[in-house]
Amino acid sequence: MKSLNIKVVGVGGIGCCLLPCLARYLQFQSERNVRLTLIDGDTYEPRNRERQSFQALGNKAIVKADELRQEFHGLSMHAEPRYLDDKNVIEFIREGDIVFSCVDSKFIRTRKYISDRALELDDVLIISGGNELTHGNVRFHWRQSGKNLTLPLANKYHPEVENPRGVDEPMPGCGVRVKSEPQIVIMNNLVASIMLSGFYAFLEAKLDYDEVYMDMLTGNVRTVRRKR
Repeated sequence: MKSLNIKVVGVGGIGCCLLPCLARYLQFQSERNVRLTLIDGDTYEPRNRERQSFQALGNKAIVKADELRQEFHGLSMHAEPRYLDDKNVIEFIREGDIVFSCVDSKFIRTRKYISDRALELDDVLIISGGNELTHGNVRFHWRQSGKNLTLPLANKYHPEVENPRGVDEPMPGCGVRVKSEPQIVIMNNLVASIMLSGFYAFLEAKLDYDEVYMDMLTGNVRTVRRKR
């Protein structure tokens, strides 16, 4: 792959941990041409500072893209100050994309939109991370030449994504605040690290697992391979 088209959906706790490391690797340790797009309709506020780092107030995608441009001049950096939804997912996720889904755990429907869109494409990699206070998981959906090499995000092992009806969750962009479970930046960073590890395994053609589960208190990190 001589070029990479990477989308990061959600620039919150996980996204803020993931992006600096991802950008540094792409600029200094990868010889590929990269287009990096940040997608988020949310606005950074001082109350987010315990888990998120921004140099200015404003839309998270725009502010973070501006910050990264200043440090990583070799990357093509773009910002989409909108929430991903069922109407614009076709615009945001396209053939050959690598998508890091870093959305809040409450936005289950967003994961469903991403999962459904991936099944419409021949070649795509979806890396989806989420966590609660001290545990979390990362899921990988790798599709190549129209075939699933790993399971979609929505599958029988994750019925909450396969059929999100009844989930107490307002639609992204509706202006209603969602109360999230308590989180700490250390756990966000662990999830981001596992997402980046899977991304590197993909680049090296070594990605052969569907999920990674982690428990920060016990130090347990477990990969899972599902039956196709």
